[in-house]
Amino acid sequence: MAISVSNATQVQAAAQPPAARQTAPAAKQQPAVPQRVSTDTVKISAAAQALQEATESSAQTAKEASSGDVQARSLLAREAAAHANR
Repeated sequence: MAISVSNATQVQAAAQPPAARQTAPAAKQQPAVPQRVSTDTVKISAAAQALQEATESSAQTAKEASSGDVQARSLLAREAAAHANR
């Protein structure tokens, strides 16, 4: 499972009054350069994934099953079969 984390910082140029722009015609202003967006990807081990699957709520499992998660569908089918055999 890969989890993507990103931090974005936006930079805004300070507005200058028209008089300030006219008094310094020789000085060129550099356009504001936005800072880089850093993205970190975290990969967890198979054991950690199994633990995460085992500890998730039934509501989360149902949500994942409805979105096509094969493992979640299988788990719901096993739980339904076990409940029917009681």
